[in-house]
Amino acid sequence: MEKWSMMTITVLLALTVRWAVSLGSYSGAGKPPMYGDYEAQRHWQEITYNLPIRQWYFNTSDNNLLYWGLDYPPLTAYHSFVCAYIAKLINPDWVALHTSRGYESQPHKLFMRTTVFVADLLVYIPAVILYCFSLKETSAKKKASTCALCILLYPGLILIDHGHFQYPLSLGLALWAVLCLSHDWDLLGSVAFCLALNYKQMELYHSLPFFCYLLGKCFKKGLKGKGLVLLAKLAGTVLVSFAACWLPFATDVEQIMQVLRRLFPIDRGLFEACMFSSPTHCPDKVANIWCSLSVLIKIKNVISPRTQLKLSFAVTFLSLLPACIKLTVQPSLRGFKFALVSCALSFFLFSFQVHEKSILLVSIPVCLIINEIPFMATWFLLVSTFSLLPLLLKDGLLLPYAVTTPAFLAACLASFSILEKTSAEDLQLKAFSLSLKGYVSWFKSFPRIVRSLFLLSLFLMAALSVLSAALPPPQRLPDLFPVAVALVSCLHFLLFLLYFNLVILWDSRNRGQKKIS
Repeated sequence: MEKWSMMTITVLLALTVRWAVSLGSYSGAGKPPMYGDYEAQRHWQEITYNLPIRQWYFNTSDNNLLYWGLDYPPLTAYHSFVCAYIAKLINPDWVALHTSRGYESQPHKLFMRTTVFVADLLVYIPAVILYCFSLKETSAKKKASTCALCILLYPGLILIDHGHFQYPLSLGLALWAVLCLSHDWDLLGSVAFCLALNYKQMELYHSLPFFCYLLGKCFKKGLKGKGLVLLAKLAGTVLVSFAACWLPFATDVEQIMQVLRRLFPIDRGLFEACMFSSPTHCPDKVANIWCSLSVLIKIKNVISPRTQLKLSFAVTFLSLLPACIKLTVQPSLRGFKFALVSCALSFFLFSFQVHEKSILLVSIPVCLIINEIPFMATWFLLVSTFSLLPLLLKDGLLLPYAVTTPAFLAACLASFSILEKTSAEDLQLKAFSLSLKGYVSWFKSFPRIVRSLFLLSLFLMAALSVLSAALPPPQRLPDLFPVAVALVSCLHFLLFLLYFNLVILWDSRNRGQKKIS
């Protein structure tokens, strides 16, 4: 009973923080003609409710794809239709075709915010709670509630979902998939991940770890026996799941091709979402390698779009290959969770058409290992929130950012005593450090060095946050602070990618894993 009362308090606190953030501004509020992501979600409700399915992804007189055209998979469209159906019952003006464009009112804001709360309560929060209770490392039930508290107070997701405006459904479904796999419910986990992928195509960031882990299990069981049966079941499950999601579009090949063109608009080029068009102007500030390099080298002017795509694919593939090979050869739940982090971070840093919000696809897997490496997980989650600063400032979310970020740090300090867990063993680097013993003398002072770097990082992020919010940039460099935020964040992420790969490649223990038989 005590464990559930503590978890109830944790959930109530998390909901209170979400409610407080939702009272503020949202993406594009009062900024015609395009407004922002809030209007995009409302517009998809308008389109899906008023137009037949065959027109949802096509440019027509009633569906101008240049105005927030639907560019997510079918489950997003179905979810928009359900929300629109409820909205129509409350106030038809909210989803009226054409005339509802840019609709803004307090009752409608309340409705839209409520739909996000419902998605959180039904999908994301239950997955977090059950995951924390399932952790083998949390022998004390109090630990489960403190772990859940830190995950649910992660400011990046709160600020984007309940501030900027976004639904947590794809990430929630991916969490359910991880939870199912941790209980050996491989088929259910496959269904959950297929649903996540069919809600947002960015779940491809997580696809390779799922594939490699399950394929590795099949290899371990033997492809001439149980492994072959499991492989057949998994293949059938994936095919049936995708068929169910895409069935309304399966009547016409052109329908399917048009949806795919909307989901993967490769002709827009590498910098569709993160372009630094000049040293002094960057419409979207993304902390990945291509946007950072473009401050110095105008990649879009030197390399053709097709070559950009090939280069991006090659670098992304090579960066995630070691973790995927290790996971396939030695499948374990621990390795699977770390591979989710490493692969998603590789996609974020090196892949094609990355949005700054995509860092959440890395952050949620990091939340899953916060009990194992609390110091590094907390550090990463703080940096990931900081990388969103330009977007948050644009949306008028400075105050929520300034409150939720220190609150999250305080929760992690109180829950895990993170500053006391900086040894090589605490950071899962003992095997790596032993391999360097005798070659690197400074490993003896490793904990002190790591703590110093962490404090320096905090100071730098705090200083840039204050400067971004308080000082006007020089006229010649109007995007000085956003670019600085992106560059500092990118440098952090590159070092984190190195760290996570070191942990994966030097781990031979697979502690606490059930034997795969």
